[in-house]
Amino acid sequence: MKKFRTNYWLGALLVACSGVIAACGDKPADVAQQGDSFVEVWKTPTCGCCSEWVEHLEENGFTVKVNDVQNTDSFRAALGIPQQYGSCHSAKVAGYAIEGHVPADDIKKLLTDRPANVVGLSVPAMPMGSPGMEHPDYPSKRAEYNVLLVSKQGEISSFTHYEARP
Repeated sequence: MKKFRTNYWLGALLVACSGVIAACGDKPADVAQQGDSFVEVWKTPTCGCCSEWVEHLEENGFTVKVNDVQNTDSFRAALGIPQQYGSCHSAKVAGYAIEGHVPADDIKKLLTDRPANVVGLSVPAMPMGSPGMEHPDYPSKRAEYNVLLVSKQGEISSFTHYEARP
């Protein structure tokens, strides 16, 4: 009986891990034909700013599949983004991780440049005025922020710098 329980739990763990791996694989089977314009997003179901960011991507020519999850930490980790550069949603496009409110133009530039040894892009936290974080009373106002390029070696550099706007 003890061996059965051990095998059961090992099997359950294997099934759970394979689900995460399938969700974060380079080319999931059901989306392999979608190409560079396909973005898969993991967000919490109640996050309005994440939904606004998804709309921003769709308005800029991306096809988006949204996965509502209770916590995005495990997806962020599986995509290779360090937790300190996390935000409220994680995404994947053409093998690159996209974390937080990254503007669509920066994603397009990443896909054009295709830098090697790169995990992806991150906009840590949720800066005001980034896509999806516009304030309804001050639609043109923006905080200064950087879109970060995250390397596979854990190095961080500025990919794009956005100046503050009053």
